[in-house]
Amino acid sequence: MSLNISVFKKIKVLVLGDLMIDEYLWGDVNKISPEAPVPVVAVKNKTYTLGGAGNVINNLVSMGALVTVIGTLGKDASGKQMLDKFKDLGVNIKGIVKEQDRPTTKKTRVIASNQQVLRIDREIKSKISLKTLKKFTDFMEQILCDMDIVLISDYDKGVVTKELIQKTVKLANKYKILTIADPKGLDFSKYKNLSMLTPNQKEAGLATGIEISSKKDLLRAAKKIMEQTAIKRLLITCGKHGMLVFDENFEPFKIKSKAKQVFDVSGAGDTVLAILGLGLAANKTFKQSADIANTAAGIVVTKLGTATTSINELKKALMEKTSD
Repeated sequence: MSLNISVFKKIKVLVLGDLMIDEYLWGDVNKISPEAPVPVVAVKNKTYTLGGAGNVINNLVSMGALVTVIGTLGKDASGKQMLDKFKDLGVNIKGIVKEQDRPTTKKTRVIASNQQVLRIDREIKSKISLKTLKKFTDFMEQILCDMDIVLISDYDKGVVTKELIQKTVKLANKYKILTIADPKGLDFSKYKNLSMLTPNQKEAGLATGIEISSKKDLLRAAKKIMEQTAIKRLLITCGKHGMLVFDENFEPFKIKSKAKQVFDVSGAGDTVLAILGLGLAANKTFKQSADIANTAAGIVVTKLGTATTSINELKKALMEKTSD
């Protein structure tokens, strides 16, 4: 396998998807509430990270990629917070549309003694307006010719609509640019004609109506997804069992998990999407790219919270892997 991931630097990536802010309240539990049988968390610290498509961007920037983003933010404090973080990362934010009646999606996680005890979601999941859709596609027409790859991060919050995907496919095909989506929801037909999808095993089962309890079930689900969407390649992440990748000839290839221990799986799918995309944009093979993405995911799940890996961490892990 080619270990040279320095080629990831300066790759131009368009990220399209659901932007959200992840808030972490860190504290300790010393008693149970007298009002209800629930723990009382004494908050000691508060941190914020980019979530959803924002975490995909974080992963890309940590590898040295040049990122342009398309998505929505509210005209609120969380939206400003995200814009400031994007500016600090050097992200092109001209494709972000601010909406008055659509607050920034915010997920608050309460962590006590390194264990998540509660999550609070603040969000609106309605579809974007036709006006916002037009702003997205107009911007895409201006910049897509300069991109190396398009990554779609769908968290089912209403930004990644069927109409937006099909407009993206049409424009990307014009410039022969790969389009990869991390999908959500029960209907994968909206992802028709994209280059590739990266669902996890649970998402693949829900989208196909197949209860996956064996490799045979997984193969059935994969075949159904590829037929339904007309995609050429498919990568299904399977948690501690690694991932299964399928090429256009439907030849499955299994990649074992590299995680030595797992603290938090939140954001692992974002890492897979980002690193897989960079590998393919750098002209590595599908299997090489998936293998590198799997190694990167094995690093981030050992960290608590929505995390990324650095290019040096990933280089070290890849070197250790080849010496095993």
